[in-house]
Amino acid sequence: MPSREKDSYNIRSVENALHLLEALADEGSKCSLAQLSQRLDMTKASLFRLMATFENHGYVERGQASGEYQLGMAAFEVSQKLLTKMTLLRKARPAMAQLVRQCDETIYLAVQRNQEVLFLEMLDNDQKVKVVPLTSQRFALEGCAAGKIFLAFDEANTQLLANQPQLVAEIDQCRKQRYCIDHNGVGDGSTCLAVPLFKTGRSLVGCLALVTPSFRTDAHRIDKELLPALKATGEMISAQLGYNAFAPRSAP
Repeated sequence: MPSREKDSYNIRSVENALHLLEALADEGSKCSLAQLSQRLDMTKASLFRLMATFENHGYVERGQASGEYQLGMAAFEVSQKLLTKMTLLRKARPAMAQLVRQCDETIYLAVQRNQEVLFLEMLDNDQKVKVVPLTSQRFALEGCAAGKIFLAFDEANTQLLANQPQLVAEIDQCRKQRYCIDHNGVGDGSTCLAVPLFKTGRSLVGCLALVTPSFRTDAHRIDKELLPALKATGEMISAQLGYNAFAPRSAP
């Protein structure tokens, strides 16, 4: 049997349904059929049929007064089951909680999705002034410290650095120091510190990021408090995932 590209197996109706769920998730609040129709370039009739199916199974909820739609509890339950099963998240969460208590700053677990970094999980602090929550937000890899970790430590991203000499130099520095820092990368007035997370075979599996308002951080606090604690936590999580810093690197 001749081999086929994965795209040849795609089912258009299923693709449309998945695009619809992703659009609802990205909106983060209620939205109308008209808004979704414009965003997805689909007819209202097609969207209505999909919505009715999702609503019957609890994946979508519709406001009785407004008629607008939002994700339902079934979608939340599925996502929570997935997160619970993730070894990375299960191993990382206790160490992240300890880091929050130690630094009193917000800590994120981030992963790569296509050519973007996705802020997957957040453990918050008790500070009165915080950066807007980034959970489920995506940023271009080259746009923030967390994304640059994936450019620095995942060889599959090498081609993304082509014809960007200034970025190459920055990524090289990130690779040497094993951390990255940015200001305003995930929002105006923010500072983000990020370190890599490795698993068995020295392959990159995620990124640990500390995000804080810039006014609360100066060079001294970063160098003496935040960065040492973040790096130590990242190394602890990597060790729990089977990473051995002294083992030979496996072939890509």
